[in-house]
Amino acid sequence: MNFINMSEEKKPLNFIEHIINEDLKAGYDPAKLKFRFPPEPNGYLHIGHAKSICLNFGLGEQYNAPVNLRFDDTNPIKEEQEFVDAIKRDIKWLGFEWAEECYASDYFQQLYEWAVQMIKDGDAYVDSQPSSAIAEQKGTPTRPGTNSPYRSRSVEENLMLFEKMKNGETREGEHVLRAKIDMAHTNMLMRDPVMYRVLHKSHHRTGNKWMIYPMYDWAHGESDYIEAVSHSFCTLEFVMHRELYEWFLEKVYTQGDVKPKQREFARLNLSYTIMSKRKLAELVRQKVVSSWDDPRMPTISGLRRRGYTPASIRRFAETIGVAKRENIIDVSLLEFCAREDLNKTAPRVMAVLDPVKLVITNYPEDQEEWLEAENNPEDDSAGFRKVPFSRELYIEREDFKESANRKFFRLSLGKEVRLKNAYIIKGEDVVKDEAGNILEIHCTYDPNSRSGSGTPESQRKVKGTLHWVSIKHAVEAEVRLYDRLFEVEAPDGDKDQDFMSFLNPNSLEVVRGYLEPSMAEAKEFEQYQFQRLGYFNVDPDSKEGALVFNRTVTLRDSWAKMANS
Repeated sequence: MNFINMSEEKKPLNFIEHIINEDLKAGYDPAKLKFRFPPEPNGYLHIGHAKSICLNFGLGEQYNAPVNLRFDDTNPIKEEQEFVDAIKRDIKWLGFEWAEECYASDYFQQLYEWAVQMIKDGDAYVDSQPSSAIAEQKGTPTRPGTNSPYRSRSVEENLMLFEKMKNGETREGEHVLRAKIDMAHTNMLMRDPVMYRVLHKSHHRTGNKWMIYPMYDWAHGESDYIEAVSHSFCTLEFVMHRELYEWFLEKVYTQGDVKPKQREFARLNLSYTIMSKRKLAELVRQKVVSSWDDPRMPTISGLRRRGYTPASIRRFAETIGVAKRENIIDVSLLEFCAREDLNKTAPRVMAVLDPVKLVITNYPEDQEEWLEAENNPEDDSAGFRKVPFSRELYIEREDFKESANRKFFRLSLGKEVRLKNAYIIKGEDVVKDEAGNILEIHCTYDPNSRSGSGTPESQRKVKGTLHWVSIKHAVEAEVRLYDRLFEVEAPDGDKDQDFMSFLNPNSLEVVRGYLEPSMAEAKEFEQYQFQRLGYFNVDPDSKEGALVFNRTVTLRDSWAKMANS
């Protein structure tokens, strides 16, 4: 599948780079450029977040500007230290470093003091209605809202109630603090939005110090302001929030300070994938997958465990670019980027995953040879390794047919193929069990046809080349063959059907594989190409003497082949 030209030609600027460049042309001080990546630690980051990470940290590298990592930790119900640690690990693994590690919770005191000042200035009030009443009074896009009966509370009463809220002296849901803007505003987000709610929950960093927690719209822009972020980039669902973002900034802005500019870009939608953290958490909760880092998950941790490289993910993010409109990116492009990178870096080895025994009847029973094999033809510095050859080998079951037509270029009776890095063999006969299943394939070999020997026989052309493993030297391993978790392109696209109904029942197949002996010392997360089979890496579940491999991607896009068949 040809997606795009993947050459290293200079790419045109995206619209975000144009925004920054226009600001610089207008006199913005380049020394004041600062960006941020602000995840909420309520789950593991996924490939969509990777796009945002690459965007913000990439801008930092491009403009030689600092990039803060700020955790939007304003909801103690869902946030955990585990997620904070995972996010930091993922960003570092992708190859980025942040200038400062910040938390919205660092600013709780400042945010509270600003909120108190807004009450004093008549810009905020405590509303004591239930949430259902507040929602009803919001109105609709075509019908203006109505004022809360508590909108005209005195400053003194508002300050007293807000203090009680902070001290935990009120029940959850009893009061909220709202900004006083305009209940008839055409932007419904401007209709007296909630700034604070009461939560009697322990926070992963502040413990029980705070019983009130700021809402996203209040905390986010003010956090940008505190950190002197120049450009705040977020996804398109926040377009309507920009007006409120700017309104809140005006309430705290001091002349001469950096005033952050919010702009929005299209988030990543990936085919055959769920991108909602809530739904990903549901997959974990219902044990559809083993964990957040299950190799079928689109989380960065899952992609790392599956065998994707940082370079392949960064290349993917660069390739899809930054757009203003939502669209769906074919997951095959992500897989293509993995193949492109692994083809250059992954050592080649031989492994057999569906073995059938091959006996070379004219090869001496007690003889073995160590043949030379190239580690990676794409890398001149990768060198060579020795692979043992003997009378009894494993080959893939699908590489043999008793009789075959002209289009079958693998082994069959009466026909010749080459064993990779070894000899030309000819199928002679088979041994079967009572049910007719093939137990052994018997063949003969041409002892003068060894690859690289320089003999005329070694130059002889045959149409098929098979990979193989010497049985007496083979390393046995568990091999996990991962496929897409969903069978349909848009599992989240049908609002009338549960996304779980689109699960692919064949997303994981576990087999016992046999590998050449050089793999006995393979280490966790090392990546290999199993020749003719795909790219694989060593899973952390591996133990000494019990290797586990994950299939990252096949050598070719098998889904595209299925779709076109």
